[in-house]
Amino acid sequence: MKVKLHRVFIKHYQKRVFPDSTLDRQYRNRLELFLSNPKHPLLRDHQLVGDNRDRRAFWVTGDIRVVYKVVEGNILFYDIGTHNQVY
Repeated sequence: MKVKLHRVFIKHYQKRVFPDSTLDRQYRNRLELFLSNPKHPLLRDHQLVGDNRDRRAFWVTGDIRVVYKVVEGNILFYDIGTHNQVY
């Protein structure tokens, strides 16, 4: 399973996460955890509802989320940011 990054994810990661080294480190730790065990309780992985019902999200921190979708056996990261920014 490969992780692919949507252009919006790359843009928002560079703007919202990368400038904060602590947040960047937390994202990398959660990404590693996600890749080894996507259903780990620390991730609080959940299905989205409404217009985004075909996507899922997991927690990086209490308010930072990664929105993704499984497509043909690969994972496509769509967005990253606070709850209000990504939903």
